Amino acid sequence: MLLTRRATLLTAAAGAVMARVPAMAKSPTLDFVVLGDWGREGADKQSEVAVAMGRAAERVNSRFVISVGDNFYEDGVASVDDAQWQTSFETIYTAKSLQTRWDVILGNHDYRGSVEAQLDYGQKSPRWNMPARYFQRSEKLADGTEIAFFFIDTNPMLRKYWGTKVRVDGQDVDAQLAWLDAGLGQSRAKWNVVVGHHPIHTVSDGERDSADLVIRLKPLLQKHNIHLYINGHVHNLQYLSREGMHYITCGAGSQVYEPGPARAGQFASGHHGFMTMQIDAGRIGWRSIDERGTTLYDGQIRA
Repeated sequence: MLLTRRATLLTAAAGAVMARVPAMAKSPTLDFVVLGDWGREGADKQSEVAVAMGRAAERVNSRFVISVGDNFYEDGVASVDDAQWQTSFETIYTAKSLQTRWDVILGNHDYRGSVEAQLDYGQKSPRWNMPARYFQRSEKLADGTEIAFFFIDTNPMLRKYWGTKVRVDGQDVDAQLAWLDAGLGQSRAKWNVVVGHHPIHTVSDGERDSADLVIRLKPLLQKHNIHLYINGHVHNLQYLSREGMHYITCGAGSQVYEPGPARAGQFASGHHGFMTMQIDAGRIGWRSIDERGTTLYDGQIRA
Protein backbone atom coordinates (compact mmCIF):
# COMPACT_ATOMS: atom_id res chain seq x y z
CA MET A 1 0.00 0.00 0.00
CA LEU A 2 1.13 3.52 -0.78
CA LEU A 3 0.85 6.39 1.67
CA THR A 4 0.29 9.90 0.29
CA ARG A 5 -0.56 13.28 1.84
CA ARG A 6 -4.23 13.87 1.08
CA ALA A 7 -7.38 12.86 2.99
CA THR A 8 -10.83 11.29 2.97
CA LEU A 9 -12.38 8.17 4.61
CA LEU A 10 -14.31 5.04 5.59
CA THR A 11 -17.34 3.39 7.26
CA ALA A 12 -19.22 0.35 8.65
CA ALA A 13 -22.46 -1.50 9.59
CA ALA A 14 -23.78 -3.91 12.10
CA GLY A 15 -23.35 -6.83 14.37
CA ALA A 16 -22.03 -7.94 17.71
CA VAL A 17 -19.87 -11.03 17.63
CA MET A 18 -21.35 -12.05 14.24
CA ALA A 19 -21.35 -9.83 11.15
CA ARG A 20 -24.54 -9.13 9.27
CA VAL A 21 -25.04 -8.72 5.54
CA PRO A 22 -23.39 -5.42 4.56
CA ALA A 23 -25.66 -2.44 3.98
CA MET A 24 -25.43 -0.63 0.66
CA ALA A 25 -24.46 3.04 0.91
CA LYS A 26 -26.10 5.52 -1.45
CA SER A 27 -22.85 7.45 -1.85
CA PRO A 28 -19.62 6.46 -3.64
CA THR A 29 -17.78 7.40 -0.45
CA LEU A 30 -18.43 6.77 3.22
CA ASP A 31 -17.61 9.57 5.64
CA PHE A 32 -17.50 9.51 9.42
CA VAL A 33 -15.87 11.06 12.49
CA VAL A 34 -13.45 9.53 15.02
CA LEU A 35 -13.10 10.69 18.64
CA GLY A 36 -11.24 9.35 21.65
CA ASP A 37 -10.61 9.95 25.36
CA TRP A 38 -13.29 12.53 25.87
CA GLY A 39 -15.78 12.33 28.77
CA ARG A 40 -14.89 15.15 31.20
CA GLU A 41 -18.21 17.01 31.60
CA GLY A 42 -17.09 19.56 29.01
CA ALA A 43 -13.77 20.36 30.70
CA ASP A 44 -10.29 20.37 29.15
CA LYS A 45 -11.76 21.71 25.88
CA GLN A 46 -14.13 18.78 25.47
CA SER A 47 -16.92 21.25 24.68
CA GLU A 48 -14.81 23.13 22.14
CA VAL A 49 -13.84 19.88 20.43
CA ALA A 50 -17.51 18.89 20.32
CA VAL A 51 -18.49 22.14 18.57
CA ALA A 52 -15.73 21.80 15.96
CA MET A 53 -16.60 18.14 15.52
CA GLY A 54 -20.25 18.96 14.85
CA ARG A 55 -19.31 21.49 12.17
CA ALA A 56 -16.90 19.08 10.50
CA ALA A 57 -19.43 16.24 10.62
CA GLU A 58 -22.00 18.45 8.88
CA ARG A 59 -19.48 19.52 6.25
CA VAL A 60 -18.55 15.95 5.28
CA ASN A 61 -22.07 14.55 5.77
CA SER A 62 -20.81 12.13 8.42
CA ARG A 63 -22.77 8.90 8.64
CA PHE A 64 -21.59 7.85 12.10
CA VAL A 65 -19.06 8.42 14.89
CA ILE A 66 -16.40 6.01 16.14
CA SER A 67 -15.32 6.40 19.77
CA VAL A 68 -12.02 4.67 20.54
CA GLY A 69 -12.63 4.46 24.29
CA ASP A 70 -12.12 6.21 27.61
CA ASN A 71 -15.61 7.55 27.22
CA PHE A 72 -15.96 8.70 30.86
CA TYR A 73 -13.29 9.94 33.28
CA GLU A 74 -11.99 9.08 35.71
CA ASP A 75 -13.94 5.99 36.70
CA GLY A 76 -16.42 5.23 33.94
CA VAL A 77 -20.14 5.31 34.76
CA ALA A 78 -21.94 3.61 37.63
CA SER A 79 -25.20 2.79 35.82
CA VAL A 80 -27.33 3.68 32.80
CA ASP A 81 -28.75 6.51 34.94
CA ASP A 82 -25.38 7.99 35.91
CA ALA A 83 -25.41 11.79 35.55
CA GLN A 84 -22.36 11.64 33.31
CA TRP A 85 -24.46 10.32 30.44
CA GLN A 86 -25.93 13.80 30.34
CA THR A 87 -23.02 15.96 31.49
CA SER A 88 -20.34 14.25 29.37
CA PHE A 89 -22.31 12.98 26.38
CA GLU A 90 -25.90 13.99 25.69
CA THR A 91 -25.53 17.71 26.49
CA ILE A 92 -22.06 18.00 24.93
CA TYR A 93 -22.43 16.42 21.48
CA THR A 94 -25.64 18.25 20.58
CA ALA A 95 -25.01 19.16 16.93
CA LYS A 96 -27.60 17.71 14.55
CA SER A 97 -24.75 16.16 12.54
CA LEU A 98 -23.70 14.12 15.61
CA GLN A 99 -27.16 12.60 16.22
CA THR A 100 -26.01 9.55 14.27
CA ARG A 101 -24.93 6.10 15.38
CA TRP A 102 -21.90 6.08 17.71
CA ASP A 103 -19.89 2.86 17.47
CA VAL A 104 -18.18 2.73 20.85
CA ILE A 105 -15.43 0.61 22.42
CA LEU A 106 -14.12 0.44 25.97
CA GLY A 107 -11.05 2.16 27.38
CA ASN A 108 -9.23 1.40 30.61
CA HIS A 109 -11.05 4.20 32.47
CA ASP A 110 -14.40 2.74 31.39
CA TYR A 111 -13.40 -0.51 33.11
CA ARG A 112 -13.14 1.32 36.42
CA GLY A 113 -16.91 1.73 36.32
CA SER A 114 -19.76 -0.42 35.06
CA VAL A 115 -19.02 -1.97 31.69
CA GLU A 116 -22.53 -3.42 31.71
CA ALA A 117 -24.00 0.10 31.88
CA GLN A 118 -22.17 1.07 28.71
CA LEU A 119 -23.28 -2.15 27.02
CA ASP A 120 -26.89 -1.45 28.05
CA TYR A 121 -27.09 2.30 27.35
CA GLY A 122 -28.07 1.66 23.74
CA GLN A 123 -31.49 0.69 25.08
CA LYS A 124 -31.91 4.29 26.25
CA SER A 125 -30.09 6.14 23.49
CA PRO A 126 -30.52 5.14 19.83
CA ARG A 127 -27.15 6.63 18.88
CA TRP A 128 -25.06 4.63 21.41
CA ASN A 129 -23.91 1.34 19.84
CA MET A 130 -21.87 -1.04 21.97
CA PRO A 131 -23.51 -4.43 21.40
CA ALA A 132 -20.61 -6.36 22.95
CA ARG A 133 -17.10 -5.85 24.29
CA TYR A 134 -15.88 -6.61 20.78
CA PHE A 135 -17.92 -6.67 17.59
CA GLN A 136 -17.80 -6.22 13.83
CA ARG A 137 -19.65 -4.04 11.33
CA SER A 138 -19.44 -3.81 7.55
CA GLU A 139 -20.92 -1.75 4.74
CA LYS A 140 -20.82 -1.56 0.98
CA LEU A 141 -20.38 1.54 -1.11
CA ALA A 142 -22.59 2.25 -4.11
CA ASP A 143 -20.07 0.57 -6.43
CA GLY A 144 -20.09 -2.61 -4.33
CA THR A 145 -16.81 -1.94 -2.47
CA GLU A 146 -17.04 -3.55 0.98
CA ILE A 147 -15.46 -2.14 4.15
CA ALA A 148 -15.21 -4.18 7.35
CA PHE A 149 -14.58 -2.71 10.79
CA PHE A 150 -13.47 -4.88 13.69
CA PHE A 151 -14.00 -3.19 17.08
CA ILE A 152 -11.87 -4.94 19.69
CA ASP A 153 -11.29 -4.72 23.45
CA THR A 154 -7.57 -4.32 24.07
CA ASN A 155 -7.89 -3.85 27.84
CA PRO A 156 -7.73 -7.51 28.89
CA MET A 157 -4.81 -8.04 26.50
CA LEU A 158 -2.57 -5.89 28.71
CA ARG A 159 -1.15 -7.81 31.64
CA LYS A 160 -0.53 -4.63 33.63
CA TYR A 161 -4.28 -4.28 34.25
CA TRP A 162 -4.87 -7.74 35.71
CA GLY A 163 -5.44 -7.54 39.45
CA THR A 164 -6.02 -3.76 39.40
CA LYS A 165 -9.08 -1.52 39.60
CA VAL A 166 -9.20 -1.70 35.81
CA ARG A 167 -11.37 -4.76 36.21
CA VAL A 168 -10.45 -6.98 33.27
CA ASP A 169 -9.76 -10.16 35.25
CA GLY A 170 -11.32 -13.39 34.09
CA GLN A 171 -11.76 -12.52 30.43
CA ASP A 172 -10.76 -14.99 27.75
CA VAL A 173 -8.26 -13.11 25.60
CA ASP A 174 -7.57 -16.19 23.50
CA ALA A 175 -11.24 -16.39 22.58
CA GLN A 176 -11.29 -12.76 21.47
CA LEU A 177 -8.15 -13.19 19.36
CA ALA A 178 -9.57 -16.36 17.83
CA TRP A 179 -12.75 -14.45 16.95
CA LEU A 180 -10.69 -11.69 15.33
CA ASP A 181 -8.49 -14.18 13.47
CA ALA A 182 -11.54 -16.00 12.11
CA GLY A 183 -13.34 -12.79 11.17
CA LEU A 184 -10.38 -11.32 9.33
CA GLY A 185 -9.72 -14.62 7.63
CA GLN A 186 -13.31 -14.85 6.38
CA SER A 187 -13.58 -11.20 5.36
CA ARG A 188 -13.86 -10.47 1.65
CA ALA A 189 -13.87 -6.72 2.18
CA LYS A 190 -11.68 -4.45 0.07
CA TRP A 191 -10.75 -2.57 3.24
CA ASN A 192 -10.37 -4.10 6.70
CA VAL A 193 -9.94 -1.70 9.62
CA VAL A 194 -9.30 -2.68 13.25
CA VAL A 195 -10.24 -0.27 16.05
CA GLY A 196 -8.82 -0.68 19.57
CA HIS A 197 -8.24 1.57 22.55
CA HIS A 198 -4.53 1.05 23.12
CA PRO A 199 -1.76 1.81 20.62
CA ILE A 200 0.45 -0.87 19.16
CA HIS A 201 3.09 1.67 18.13
CA THR A 202 3.52 5.41 18.67
CA VAL A 203 5.73 8.01 17.03
CA SER A 204 8.18 7.91 19.95
CA ASP A 205 9.91 4.52 20.01
CA GLY A 206 9.12 2.79 23.28
CA GLU A 207 7.28 5.79 24.77
CA ARG A 208 3.86 4.19 24.79
CA ASP A 209 4.15 1.17 22.54
CA SER A 210 2.09 -1.66 24.03
CA ALA A 211 4.47 -4.61 24.32
CA ASP A 212 1.64 -7.10 24.90
CA LEU A 213 -0.11 -5.93 21.72
CA VAL A 214 3.12 -6.05 19.74
CA ILE A 215 3.51 -9.68 20.80
CA ARG A 216 -0.08 -10.92 20.50
CA LEU A 217 -2.14 -8.57 18.32
CA LYS A 218 0.29 -7.19 15.74
CA PRO A 219 1.25 -10.59 14.23
CA LEU A 220 -2.42 -11.39 13.71
CA LEU A 221 -2.98 -8.08 11.86
CA GLN A 222 0.10 -8.67 9.74
CA LYS A 223 -1.07 -12.19 8.94
CA HIS A 224 -4.23 -10.78 7.39
CA ASN A 225 -2.59 -7.74 5.75
CA ILE A 226 -4.75 -5.27 7.68
CA HIS A 227 -4.84 -1.83 6.12
CA LEU A 228 -5.29 0.32 9.20
CA TYR A 229 -5.31 0.20 13.01
CA ILE A 230 -6.99 3.11 14.84
CA ASN A 231 -6.57 3.71 18.58
CA GLY A 232 -6.85 6.23 21.40
CA HIS A 233 -5.40 6.08 24.95
CA VAL A 234 -2.47 8.35 24.05
CA HIS A 235 -3.86 11.86 24.56
CA ASN A 236 -2.81 13.47 21.30
CA LEU A 237 -3.05 12.97 17.53
CA GLN A 238 -0.57 10.79 15.64
CA TYR A 239 0.12 8.90 12.43
CA LEU A 240 2.90 6.49 11.54
CA SER A 241 3.54 3.60 9.19
CA ARG A 242 5.71 0.65 10.13
CA GLU A 243 6.40 -2.66 8.36
CA GLY A 244 3.63 -2.01 5.85
CA MET A 245 0.93 -1.24 8.44
CA HIS A 246 -0.63 2.14 9.16
CA TYR A 247 -1.38 3.36 12.70
CA ILE A 248 -3.54 6.35 13.63
CA THR A 249 -3.93 7.68 17.18
CA CYS A 250 -6.95 9.85 17.99
CA GLY A 251 -7.01 10.36 21.77
CA ALA A 252 -7.36 14.14 22.01
CA GLY A 253 -11.06 14.57 22.82
CA SER A 254 -10.38 16.41 26.08
CA GLN A 255 -7.17 16.34 28.15
CA VAL A 256 -3.98 16.29 26.04
CA TYR A 257 -0.20 16.20 26.36
CA GLU A 258 2.64 16.71 23.92
CA PRO A 259 3.87 13.64 22.05
CA GLY A 260 7.48 12.93 21.24
CA PRO A 261 8.88 14.42 18.03
CA ALA A 262 7.63 12.85 14.81
CA ARG A 263 10.10 11.49 12.32
CA ALA A 264 9.99 12.06 8.57
CA GLY A 265 6.74 10.72 7.16
CA GLN A 266 5.05 10.68 10.57
CA PHE A 267 2.72 13.12 12.32
CA ALA A 268 2.26 14.06 15.97
CA SER A 269 0.41 16.94 17.61
CA GLY A 270 -0.52 17.80 21.18
CA HIS A 271 -3.58 19.79 20.08
CA HIS A 272 -7.05 18.88 21.23
CA GLY A 273 -9.07 17.40 18.40
CA PHE A 274 -10.66 14.56 16.42
CA MET A 275 -10.61 13.13 12.90
CA THR A 276 -12.85 13.00 9.88
CA MET A 277 -12.39 9.97 7.64
CA GLN A 278 -13.56 8.95 4.18
CA ILE A 279 -13.25 5.73 2.20
CA ASP A 280 -13.85 4.94 -1.42
CA ALA A 281 -12.86 2.10 -3.73
CA GLY A 282 -9.26 3.25 -4.01
CA ARG A 283 -8.27 4.92 -0.77
CA ILE A 284 -8.75 5.60 2.92
CA GLY A 285 -8.24 9.24 3.83
CA TRP A 286 -8.37 11.22 7.04
CA ARG A 287 -7.95 14.67 8.47
CA SER A 288 -6.73 15.34 12.00
CA ILE A 289 -8.56 18.49 13.09
CA ASP A 290 -8.10 20.65 16.20
CA GLU A 291 -10.71 22.28 18.46
CA ARG A 292 -10.75 25.40 16.27
CA GLY A 293 -11.58 23.41 13.17
CA THR A 294 -8.09 23.70 11.69
CA THR A 295 -6.77 20.72 9.74
CA LEU A 296 -3.44 19.68 11.26
CA TYR A 297 -2.72 16.70 9.02
CA ASP A 298 -4.23 15.41 5.80
CA GLY A 299 -3.29 11.85 4.88
CA GLN A 300 -4.35 8.91 2.80
CA ILE A 301 -3.65 5.26 2.13
CA ARG A 302 -4.06 3.87 -1.36
CA ALA A 303 -4.69 0.23 -2.15
